[in-house]
Amino acid sequence: MRSKTVLISGAGVAGPTLAYWLNAAGFETTIVERAPRLRTGGYVIDFWGLGYDIAERMGLAAGLGSVGYHIREFRVVGGQGQRLAGFGTKAFDALTGGRFITLRRSDLSKLLLEAADSSSEVLFDDEIVSLREQTDSVRVQFRVAGERDFDLVVGADGLSSNVRTLAFGPQAQFEKRLGYSVAAFEVQGYRPRDKDVYVIHNEPGRMVGRVALRNDRTLFLFVFADDDPRPSPHDFATQRRILQATFGSARWECAQILDRLDDVTELYFDRVSQIKMDKWSHGRVALVGDAAFCVSLLAGQGSALAMTAAYALGGELAKADGDYHAAFRAYERLLRPFIAKKQKGAERFSAAFAPRTGWGLLLRNQVVKACAIPAVARFAFSRDITDTLRLPDYVWPALERIR
Repeated sequence: MRSKTVLISGAGVAGPTLAYWLNAAGFETTIVERAPRLRTGGYVIDFWGLGYDIAERMGLAAGLGSVGYHIREFRVVGGQGQRLAGFGTKAFDALTGGRFITLRRSDLSKLLLEAADSSSEVLFDDEIVSLREQTDSVRVQFRVAGERDFDLVVGADGLSSNVRTLAFGPQAQFEKRLGYSVAAFEVQGYRPRDKDVYVIHNEPGRMVGRVALRNDRTLFLFVFADDDPRPSPHDFATQRRILQATFGSARWECAQILDRLDDVTELYFDRVSQIKMDKWSHGRVALVGDAAFCVSLLAGQGSALAMTAAYALGGELAKADGDYHAAFRAYERLLRPFIAKKQKGAERFSAAFAPRTGWGLLLRNQVVKACAIPAVARFAFSRDITDTLRLPDYVWPALERIR
């Protein structure tokens, strides 16, 4: 095998998935993560399709069941909490064969890292400072761990990928903003509490939703129109100020929800964007997941697509016996048409969360009402729910050893 050691930047979803499959192929993997520990907050994701298939192949089906939720209703409410529209989720179960689950992204990340951890070196609270490609390796300068050489480097570090910036150039070259920002946080003991129901309230250009979690916790998701070209703020005070300014006049439970910001220790805050690149690799450096092709957080399938890409990249490297040129070409050839279709669908879907006008909200709610009819729901969602890509069956010589 010509390429043996692989550095993976990012311990979210794509990174640990890739590490697991590269370990199964006999590579030596190191994961570096900027955060001091796995993140526990964030937002919830709907998980199905190819991502679910790969999780099962990793032996994680039981784990998904233990941390996941089976949401039974999506409900839109008005300013007084009155039901305006909604539908049940049986159509999703029908379209996915019952393999549709909602879970915190951080819980999925934890399951994946635990699967990869026994065979991977993991460096928390560190990051890549520079990359210098050499004849037979990449010289990596870490912020903490000094300099080391790796045969390959993979950026699995999300929308604002550090590896992409170092190897390909500034993010502005590749980012397409979709005109929205998102925020999410969790609190303890919030009331009211609707078990297994995703409740949302809209006003033009803004949406807030809540979902009940285990241990009497509630997660809130904010989506709002945002055309500011500047990067999203990273400090809590500014993020809080933006949420209060945007949602402070909103009705429903918004004032009560904003009051709970005083109890928050971890706040997710980011813009809604896509990443579009002509190539996902440059020399010995490749990108995977959101770092390569973010479809946008509101698309609902980013984690599953990240796992799909990680599986394919690991499999192609195994198939090519470490010939990274051939592997990177095959990886892109397999996934590009599939990802392009998902990105196109995500652009349509993102605006449905927070229509900018009253008429847009009315139309969206009428569509949601129609989806209460099972046949309509199946028709409306089948194009985006059903995955057309067929996963290759790769050979994993070390799989039994790492299980």
